[in-house]
Amino acid sequence: MKHIINSYEHTNNTARNNSDCPDVVVPEEIFFTISIIGVLENLIVLLAVIKNKNLQSPVYFFICSLAISDMLGSLYKILENILIMFRNMGYLKPRGSLESTADDIIDCMFVLSLLGSIFSLSVIAADRYITIFHALQYHSIVTMRRTVITLTVIWMFCTGSGITMVIFSHHIPTVLTFTSLFPLMLVFILCLYIHMFLLARSHARKISTLPRANMKGAMTLTILLGVFIFCWAPFVLHVLLMTFCPNNPYCVCYMSLFQVNGMLIMCNAVIDPFIYAFRSPELREAFKKMLFCNRY
Repeated sequence: MKHIINSYEHTNNTARNNSDCPDVVVPEEIFFTISIIGVLENLIVLLAVIKNKNLQSPVYFFICSLAISDMLGSLYKILENILIMFRNMGYLKPRGSLESTADDIIDCMFVLSLLGSIFSLSVIAADRYITIFHALQYHSIVTMRRTVITLTVIWMFCTGSGITMVIFSHHIPTVLTFTSLFPLMLVFILCLYIHMFLLARSHARKISTLPRANMKGAMTLTILLGVFIFCWAPFVLHVLLMTFCPNNPYCVCYMSLFQVNGMLIMCNAVIDPFIYAFRSPELREAFKKMLFCNRY
């Protein structure tokens, strides 16, 4: 991909020669397999929520938003492989207008995956905060109408931002905006966690009386956030190094792991559904019914 995602290919050859780190190559078959699994798993999550009315609540709608983000991250790699296959078969003119347009669309899906994940995790964090500290008012604060409006605004913003970032991807301010959203999300969620910790200390008895499901939801968010950081942070660091020190041998050495970092992103889409299933008995039961055709 020719913009932010694969700009490492244009790294200065001299810097590559000065580095003792050869590119680590991950077979395309592994990428493709992980991507297919990621798409299927997250599709099952979406179908489970759609088919089960007891799962059609705000928190599961937010989880569906995260599942869509993960699915986009997997789909982009599948479509990229198909694009390369068509080009190799001669159906697409190399660097032609059609390939360029298709590549821009695929790039946009990748950026949309990251933005969607960031905002989905942020809104899940806000939901957990309200669940814990405003439990009695939760259903009046987090209504289905507000949930739908929030998710609509988030995805409209992400789509517009994704298209803009791809169009202006060669400009440094665009790269800075793209990479700054990652730490900003972490700061937002960290602030919520600190506030939650301080309130928990002053309201220890009140917290102890909350249903275990509320606290379990906060722990699920922590696990999802940890996996997200582990899988996406290496790529975000790669983009920063590629922008600000593309000729430094140490930076080039790290950038040789580009395909490994890309594989971690694909793995994020595979891991998240397992977290949902492991942490949510309702989703786990819905998965079993779907997989066993309601015989379980």
